[in-house]
This record gives sequence, C-alpha cells and structure tokens, in this order.
Amino acid sequence: MEIRTRFAPSPTGYMHIGNLRTALYEYLIAKKENGKFILRIEDTDKARQVDGAIEMIYQTLADTGLKHDEGPDISGPYGPYIQSKRLEIYQKYAHQLVELGGAHYCFCNQDDENDHDPCRELSIETARKMIAEGKSYVIRQTIPSGNTTFYDEVYGEITVDNNTLDEGVLLKSDGYPTYNFANIVDDHLMHITHVIRGNEYLSSTPKYNLIYQAFNWEIPTYIHVPPVMKDEQHKLSKRNGDASYQDLVKQGYLSEAIINYLALLGWAPEGEEEIFSLDELIKQFDVKRISKAPAIFDLEKLKWLNGIYLRKLSLEEFHQLAMPYYQRLIHRNVDLMELSKVLQLRISYLAEIESMIDFIDEPCNYDAGLFKNKKMKTNLENSLEALLWIQEKLIDFNSFDDDEKLHQLFVNLAKEKEVKNGRIMFPLRVALTFKAFTPGGAVEIAHILGKEETLRRIDLAIKQMSA
Repeated sequence: MEIRTRFAPSPTGYMHIGNLRTALYEYLIAKKENGKFILRIEDTDKARQVDGAIEMIYQTLADTGLKHDEGPDISGPYGPYIQSKRLEIYQKYAHQLVELGGAHYCFCNQDDENDHDPCRELSIETARKMIAEGKSYVIRQTIPSGNTTFYDEVYGEITVDNNTLDEGVLLKSDGYPTYNFANIVDDHLMHITHVIRGNEYLSSTPKYNLIYQAFNWEIPTYIHVPPVMKDEQHKLSKRNGDASYQDLVKQGYLSEAIINYLALLGWAPEGEEEIFSLDELIKQFDVKRISKAPAIFDLEKLKWLNGIYLRKLSLEEFHQLAMPYYQRLIHRNVDLMELSKVLQLRISYLAEIESMIDFIDEPCNYDAGLFKNKKMKTNLENSLEALLWIQEKLIDFNSFDDDEKLHQLFVNLAKEKEVKNGRIMFPLRVALTFKAFTPGGAVEIAHILGKEETLRRIDLAIKQMSA
C-alpha cells in the first residue's frame, strides 16, 4: 500500500509554527516509506481568507524543502486540490449521507439551542418537500447511540460515549461544507492513508469515523501530535507576538535550522545527536517516538541550533547572507569579508549583525567607564597610557591586513612595556568601538577598520580621555 499524507492549510494568514511542524511530520512519514505528500488548500471559510496567503504557503514549503507530490499546481487523477473548486462534490456526498442515515436536513434557526434537534425526526420526504417550498436548511450529522472506539498511533485506543458528541453542521445553508465534512470527503477521494494533525482534533475523530462508517469507507491511520506551546499554560499565538515561520526567517534564522528544530518539538531521535538534515530526518523519523506531552518552543535552543548551521556555511555563503545588513548599515570602506569572518563565529541569527556592527561607521558614544576592567587590570589612566604607546607603534605599521603580524605587534609592545597583553588589547578594543561586547577582539577590529580609521579613532579617544 502506498503511504499518502496531506498538508491541508487554510489561507488565513501567516504560517504558524505548529502548522509547519505538522507539514514536516506529514512529509517525513510519507517519504520514509517512499510515499506521496499532498498539498490541499482548504479555503471554504471565505470570511477568514487573507490575500497572498496561498502564495505564502507555496513559498514556505519550497523554502523548507517540503516539496509536495500532488497539489493545486499539479494536475492529478483526483481533480483540483482547492476546496472552493469542489463544492458540487461535497454537496453530492452530503445529500448521499442523508440517504444513508448518517445525516439529516435541519431547518432550525442556527441560534436555537436544543439538546435534541427536532429536525432529525423529519422523514426525508417531508424535508425535501420543505426544501422545495424554499425553506432554508443545513445538513447536520446524525449521531447514533452507543460508543465509538478508534485507535491513534500516539495515544492508543480511545473510546467515546456518542452522547457526548454534538450533531454538527456538515453543509451550510450557502452550500459550502464545514471543515469537518470537506476534509473527510477529500481524504477519502484522495486516498489519504495517514492523517496527521494536532491532538485538539482527538475529540472530533469519533464523529469523523461515524461518517466514514456510514459511507462504508476505509478509515485512515490517525497520528495526533501534541501542541507547540509558548510555556506550560499558553499556546504559541501570533496575537500574543509569538513568531511565525516568516518572522523567524526575517530575523535571520535559516530554513534548514528551523526545520531541524521543529522536528525535535514533540519527537525524540534515538541517541544524543540533534543536528539533522531533511534527508537524515526522513531516515531517522519514527512515529513511535512522538511524545504525548506538549512541546515548549524554546527560542534559546533555536538560536543555538541556528548558530551551528551558520557556522557550517562556507565563508562566502555567510558573506552573501550578511551583505544586505552591510549595505543598509555600513557606509564606510572597510574589509567586509574580514567582518564576515569574525561575525560567522559569534552570531546565532543574522539579525544580530545589526547590533554587532553599529560601531563601524562611527564609534559608539564615549563612555570612560568602559576602560575600567578588574580582570584586565585597566582603568582610565593606564588605558590612556596604553593608547599613546599603540598610537606611536601604529604610525609606521603597514600590515593591517595581516592579523598575525598585527597581533605580534601588540604582543611585542606589551613585552616591551612589561605589561600583560590585555593591558594593550583591551583599551584598544574599547577605543575603536566604545562597546562592552564586540564581534571580535582588538586585532580583528583594527583589521576591519584599516590603518587610517584605526588611528583616527585612537586619536579621538585620547582627546576625549584627556579632556
């Protein structure tokens, strides 16, 4: 049997982190068995649609490597993969379900709240006569008495008392299906073998199965996954300012790192390794290792993981990613490749570049307190002394593009003056940046700025310190 999974997002806005993780799990489950990953756009809720959302779904799947085998842009044997183009199909099956006893016509006002829908007692003939007379109606599911039992790959066997299930609307008065009905019909017609979704749908699954049984259709394998949480009490929510996939990309997180991290949110690989390419995830992924517990989105761990991916890039690849930040924020002629060499080793995500390079055009505001450092045994007075020594040595030094020679010059100076290296390096780094935290040490920063600018900043610092 060919494994067929589907990702069925609604085009209602940004790509939620939980949605993307679901798509990833569906992709991995299908590809592990050389199956098919299908994209279906569930756009029947017209009121919530957002312009450009479908294009964003395509772009996200393309960026992350989750290439679908069938979908709206691929002609296949199962017809269009956009629900709004399949209304006649849902209408046909909704009326057929009434014939089979799995649903009934309902003429009640939608605001009516009845424990028991009186319309389910109407004969089909009476209901059809009312429809012919122009009465507005919906089609509701008919829930039989008894219990419904189903098996989930994560949560095991679950039995539900049918009395706890509501007889929800399947086909609305405007002819549009509800989500609950359309996805059942589509999953059957598209031969979906494995349904992967959030565990909030566990309570709806018995209702889905009653519809499958009424049609005498094969029930798919269910895999319900735990939610992605902000903390132990709150789900991730764009409304609360939590990042979407698009937000993370804008901040400079790599798609490969995001996918790697999302795989670990609710799934545990065997062994201690946590760094996996998409191809490696396909080989490693095992449904049996999906957790029942909610997964907490840990931004610090994502930063750590993304930093590893950034350092795995070639210097040239990293430089290309950093260039938009340089072009926007740097207007001085400096050694940008050297800057990339320094930054690649130190940042966790690309947006950190901005705070790292704010000293390039001009040093930050003068702060005499930065020269005081207990570990380096520096203060304002001996820092001024060190800068005067450095200034004298650098005037005739012309190898600023050679870190080894530049470093040796400072080491020799410290030896000559019988002080530790830090007494030379630390004041210089402060004078060149006036930052407590910098992307590199004194040698790298002097190299990046070049001789002329380095000497200019040393001179400026000396004047400020002496004022």
